Amino acid sequence: MTIRSFHDNVDLELPLHINISFKKVYDLFEKYTDAQYKTHPFHAAAVNMVEEIDKVPELINGFSDFTLLQKYEEIINLVLDPLFPEILTTNEIKAATIPFSFTCFKFTERFENILNNAGEDYEFKVRNFEQDAMYIYACTLILSSIYNYHVDLKRPFYFDIPDKTIDLIKHYRVAFNGDFMEITATENAPKITEEDIKLLLDNFGNIDIWKEKFPPNSYIFKGFGIMNLFDVTADETINSIQNNLIGPDDNTITEKIRDNLRNFFGIGDLKVGYSFFDISKINEGSVKVKRSESVLLTQETNITCKKYFCDYVIDKIFIKNESIVISDTDKYKKSSGGNKFSENLEKKGIKSIILIPIKTANNQDLLLLEMASPRTYELNSVNKQKLKDIVPMFKAAAERNSEEYLNILEATIQEYYTSIHPSVKWRFYEAAENYQNALLDQEEDAKIEKITFQEVYPLYGQSDIKGSSIARNLAIKQDLTKQLKSAIHVLNEACFTETLPIYDELMYRVKAYLIEVEDGMKAGDEVAILDFLKREIYPVFNHIKEINDELTQLVDDYINQLDENLQVVYEKRKDYENSVTKLNDKLAKFIDKKQDEAQKIFPHYFERYKTDGVEYNMYIGQSITKEKKYDSLYLYNLRLWQLQTTYEMENVAYNLRKDLDHDLRVASLILVHSNPLAIEFRMDEKQFDVDGAYNIRYEIIKKRIDKAHIKGTTERLTTPGKIAIVYSQDKDAEEYLKYIKYLQSKNQLGKVEILELEDLQGVSGLKAIRVEVMYNEEEPEKPLLTVDELIKKL
Repeated sequence: MTIRSFHDNVDLELPLHINISFKKVYDLFEKYTDAQYKTHPFHAAAVNMVEEIDKVPELINGFSDFTLLQKYEEIINLVLDPLFPEILTTNEIKAATIPFSFTCFKFTERFENILNNAGEDYEFKVRNFEQDAMYIYACTLILSSIYNYHVDLKRPFYFDIPDKTIDLIKHYRVAFNGDFMEITATENAPKITEEDIKLLLDNFGNIDIWKEKFPPNSYIFKGFGIMNLFDVTADETINSIQNNLIGPDDNTITEKIRDNLRNFFGIGDLKVGYSFFDISKINEGSVKVKRSESVLLTQETNITCKKYFCDYVIDKIFIKNESIVISDTDKYKKSSGGNKFSENLEKKGIKSIILIPIKTANNQDLLLLEMASPRTYELNSVNKQKLKDIVPMFKAAAERNSEEYLNILEATIQEYYTSIHPSVKWRFYEAAENYQNALLDQEEDAKIEKITFQEVYPLYGQSDIKGSSIARNLAIKQDLTKQLKSAIHVLNEACFTETLPIYDELMYRVKAYLIEVEDGMKAGDEVAILDFLKREIYPVFNHIKEINDELTQLVDDYINQLDENLQVVYEKRKDYENSVTKLNDKLAKFIDKKQDEAQKIFPHYFERYKTDGVEYNMYIGQSITKEKKYDSLYLYNLRLWQLQTTYEMENVAYNLRKDLDHDLRVASLILVHSNPLAIEFRMDEKQFDVDGAYNIRYEIIKKRIDKAHIKGTTERLTTPGKIAIVYSQDKDAEEYLKYIKYLQSKNQLGKVEILELEDLQGVSGLKAIRVEVMYNEEEPEKPLLTVDELIKKL
């Protein structure tokens, strides 16, 4: 007799002592031995069966030695034959079992075949088996049969059994028949009271309580069970597809869906792929491949439909959005006359294929699902019908994917174009929620509220590229000079070949423009020169190109040195702007990274701008956050962080000079403002600004301070190699001088100047500390001191 046991259950502990018994079957046979059934067709067989079973009393009284199953194999098979009719043995998946252990000792032929096809290394294992749960399940069975208290703990059990013939996993749900068993209590079994039952119902997770009320082996189980398996591979596959489609994409979803569909169709080497198309230009005869894990497409990103597909596929897939089955691709190739699509089918070894188009809600995206087989007619119009229950899932997933993609784009726009800083996002959510609630309550005057933060302290800083306007103008001058000289050279060479007075006249005018550029450009000169070249010179160049090959090459050389989009020489400007961009990006990324550290000091609002350099605003105060209680200590900490970060940004810029095409220097400035102010989010500008007439003075200072001169001189306050700290109250100077003194002790800052500033328009009484930067050329981006270290020292 074949005995299969769930391998983890060798020492399974239960409240039941298991005795295998066939008494209930015996009782049924014994019933038909009675004289009243003498004429019944079962009578004679029943008499013989009873006589045979009586020879083995263990089969009636029960036994716990499972080796006796082998010893009495012949009689046990005979006893169980009525439950395993031969006519159903190739159809039913059934076995006699020892309950709770999943040990099986008689199988139908179909079940035997399934296990044999599973391979020698297959372990007869239940998918969702839990030992403690099985113990409790046995307890609930005792409650039902002994105490007539029914607790529903029934859960479906599953076997996942491989089928080596098709290299797939099949799934089977288990159903148990308990008609052939009975449970009785031993003398040692505790009496279960109503209070015990209540305690047990409130403590499913406490196995010790269950074992206390139902000690191991305190009840006798007598009998056997019948286990029926049902092939639920299709249902499981559909559920698995649904779970995979609605779950998070961990970059394995295509592989998971491929395995699902292979199980669903029973094709171990089924190929599965997909493509997302932008079909907004389908009327123009083209589609754009947005994302693809296709079994058909290779490197295509834009497809001209007529060149790739036949008219039939275009009409069905992209116009009517109807699925297609090609059960014989060789036959299709002949009928279509051959195209890129049929060529790819042949290259991939695809002999039959199903294509299912799924249009998303926005009507511009189309998901094309591909299922392909290397054998003709293995995929066909008949088994395509199995997909009717699956396609709606793919449609829902495609629409969700499209929505999520739009959300990603929206989030990208929010982050890079109209971002709201995380520190204040809570207030925007609060306002949006209040507005939506007002709409739900149908309030007639519902409107979005203003976002204002009161009593916040501002911090402002900038690292400005010095001399940027002069450098940019010089680059423009150099590029224009080169372009005009090149134009003169072309005209001059044309004069030697073709004597026309117009060449001399044009050459004279170009030289005049060249003199103007070399003497110093004025506003509008560049536009006037480029307009002159376009209107008067380039038509003549078109004529010159026709004279001979040498002049053609000369004009082509002139054109090739022009920027393709701007149509000007763009070399020096490009070098300069690349240098500015590189420096800006480096400084911006550095301060953004440092912000992670600063936010840990205390949550605060931060906004940064790229100009010719980097400038930023910070606001700190209790109204910014609900997370922590504000204290002025946090403001001092943040000021200290700002000074240290400014010094480090100076090092970043200084050490980047060797990697730039233009030698750019920055001048750093910090503006100190001791009085709190209010900021409000301006809906029309989508940004924060100071609120109130008094606070406008702070904004005026920010806009004008970098142009300020030292009082009584023509010297600018901001200069490379020094950090300027602008203040109006002496107590602020005292605070910053403490920070500077400590950084001087670390040889990071040098000589200090105390300066008065000239009055700005509308602003007077400003002073400044200007301190020398001692550059560190070894590790410019490594933090020289953490804020915690500075605080500790100070």
